[in-house]
Amino acid sequence: NIPSFIIKPAGEKSKNINTVIKIIETMEKRALGRDTAVIAIGGGTVGDMAGFVAAIYKRGIDVIQIPTTTVAQADSSVGGKTGVDSQISKNAFGAFKNPTAVFIDVSTLKTLGKKQFNAGLIESVKHALIADEAYFKFLNKNLKNILARKTKPLEYIAVKNCKIKADVVETDPYEKNKRRILNYGHTIGHAVESASNYKILHGQAVAIGIIAANIIEQKLGLGGEKRIQALKDIFARLQIDLNIPRSITKKKIIDIVSRDKKAVQKWPRFVLLEKTGKVLCKDGQYAHNVERKIVENAIDILLKKKY
Repeated sequence: NIPSFIIKPAGEKSKNINTVIKIIETMEKRALGRDTAVIAIGGGTVGDMAGFVAAIYKRGIDVIQIPTTTVAQADSSVGGKTGVDSQISKNAFGAFKNPTAVFIDVSTLKTLGKKQFNAGLIESVKHALIADEAYFKFLNKNLKNILARKTKPLEYIAVKNCKIKADVVETDPYEKNKRRILNYGHTIGHAVESASNYKILHGQAVAIGIIAANIIEQKLGLGGEKRIQALKDIFARLQIDLNIPRSITKKKIIDIVSRDKKAVQKWPRFVLLEKTGKVLCKDGQYAHNVERKIVENAIDILLKKKY
């Protein structure tokens, strides 16, 4: 006798505040109260909207995440961050809302198209880069079986991702400091994703952002010359297109970067690697000021693909 209804978003463009309003108004029309639970079955778009709705409806109701994509199972379903897009930038609206439960079944990944499956694995690569060099080696060594969607390596990845993210989130649940490391590669990646009007998949954009971060690391003398080749190799094996469409200019990327939700005085701080598996922590901080000219130069290199 529990009232229920299903709303199926029509792609990434639907992850905006207007869709959220429609969901909430539908719930109101059904007279659903604070004893209601929102269940998200799907990818990051569904999970983000469901979590945000649960955070703000009647000042908060339960949400259960059942992620069915590589990116959702690796990242967005765990940790309680929700985000909804404005007409200008990605995740302009958001709230922290920890799910009551997360259920991961890796067999659902067999339903994905190749491009979606592969792009979603970039969040796993990111976790390895920021927290566990041995995990990065595992991904490289077992990539053939992962791409064949063998159950055992996919289950290993699911457990590993959840552990890495949970450890970080437990230390810094509201992203005051250390949790920012989970955004490695996302600052410029999100800008490219937004500038493409979300035609570029999230994982593909993050891969581009990871390359950008690596270029910045080299500019700052943090090394990474060998790592960038390793990244190019694994992205090539994942068939990730690192080319940025010509319609996306440096000016557009910089404009969106300046509007980043974590920006201070219209400029964000950047998460950088000290080495593979370890994020740079300086004076107790995990995100760092990077001069605008260095970032602009990195974007130039990125656009020209001279890395």
